[in-house]
Amino acid sequence: MPTIRFLSADGTEFAVEAQNGRTLMETALENSVPGIIAECNGSAACATCHVVLPEEIMLALGPISEHENDMLDFAEAPRESGSRLSCQVKVSDALDNISVRVPAA
Repeated sequence: MPTIRFLSADGTEFAVEAQNGRTLMETALENSVPGIIAECNGSAACATCHVVLPEEIMLALGPISEHENDMLDFAEAPRESGSRLSCQVKVSDALDNISVRVPAA
């Protein structure tokens, strides 16, 4: 199981074991990571699961969909180069030990 390190807006780190095939959003909710609200339950319709990923992971994941790109414009926190909706990122071994930042709203 990959380990994902969620960094909350106040700097607290939550290192959690994640199941391959689940989303970062599901993993965050299952582990009570603060700042991941997921009002739409993972349907990419609200941007309340906004996270910021490291650049090298962004390249490995490939381009985001047009819909996700549009939804990120509605995130409460300012959009950054590594911004993604955590409901759209599937956990895999390639994500092992990454740091996922949850921006302040």
